[in-house]
Amino acid sequence: MSFEDAYEEFKIYASKRHKKESFGNITRDFNCKILPYFEGRKIESLTKNDILRWKDDLLSFDYSKKYLSKLYYVFCIFFDYCCLYYDIEDNIVRDVGNFKIQPKKVKSDFYTRQEFERFITGFDNIVYKSFFILMFYTGCRPSEAMALKFSDVRGKYLSINKSIERRGERNICTTKNVYSVRDVILCNRVLSCISDLKKYYIIKYGQFFEDYFIFGGIKPLSGTSIDRYKKKACERAKIRCITQHQFRHSYATYLISNGIPINTVSRLLGHSSVDTTARIYVHQDLSQEKRVLNTLNSPIFSFGNITRDFNCKILLFLKRKISILKHFSMF
Repeated sequence: MSFEDAYEEFKIYASKRHKKESFGNITRDFNCKILPYFEGRKIESLTKNDILRWKDDLLSFDYSKKYLSKLYYVFCIFFDYCCLYYDIEDNIVRDVGNFKIQPKKVKSDFYTRQEFERFITGFDNIVYKSFFILMFYTGCRPSEAMALKFSDVRGKYLSINKSIERRGERNICTTKNVYSVRDVILCNRVLSCISDLKKYYIIKYGQFFEDYFIFGGIKPLSGTSIDRYKKKACERAKIRCITQHQFRHSYATYLISNGIPINTVSRLLGHSSVDTTARIYVHQDLSQEKRVLNTLNSPIFSFGNITRDFNCKILLFLKRKISILKHFSMF
């Protein structure tokens, strides 16, 4: 069977087993980075050398390790399908293995509390301003924040139970994973923003429904409009621009730097494990490293002090021994 025909049948198979957004990502990556390399070939004629050449070609570009691993995963599940339905004996993609590239230090930016306060002064629109206040104080993913409705606010808690497709028709869909369904406590500042937005929509629409989107009302905000307002706010506040997702980094880093236990931060972020939180966020906060350095540089760790204290204790011990011997020698 030709590579193209197998791919067309695979798309039907995959569309029934993946979320709409995930399926869109799979086909987009396949169309751009896999299909052009193997068009016109027969599935059964492909060899490990063909896969190696494909990998070598992609490695000549400066793609991230995460992106290359994503392509590898997409190609693997396609070949799993081929092995299952076209009597292909081996998944040669899996046999060749994932991309191996030198790890690069990932630079991830975030705002401190002071920087955020400076940034937020750049807004004159209550909806977009409130969006970033909620992002900074709850650690929501952008797709989760855009999907929020007033009905998700329950007292002082926010129920995060859905997200929104950031491409295409932008339908409401499930969260990233089961661990992402969570309740997050809301500070007074966020609660005040939500209350002000209710009043804003009453004035705008002449009515209010709990089913309104918190950020957008009848329709949710779009990612592009959020970015546009964010960029203008940064220019007004004269501060560097960070991505929407990096407000989530800012939230996590702020909590960790203020001594909130990492397992609590992990739960609030909706991570599947504490290891994920530690790997992504803990290295960004240097305050703990500074505490370690200050501790190691403190006088108690000075070798000179240690030897001096040791010598003093030895001398005191010997003096006591001599005093006792003198006492007994008198009898």
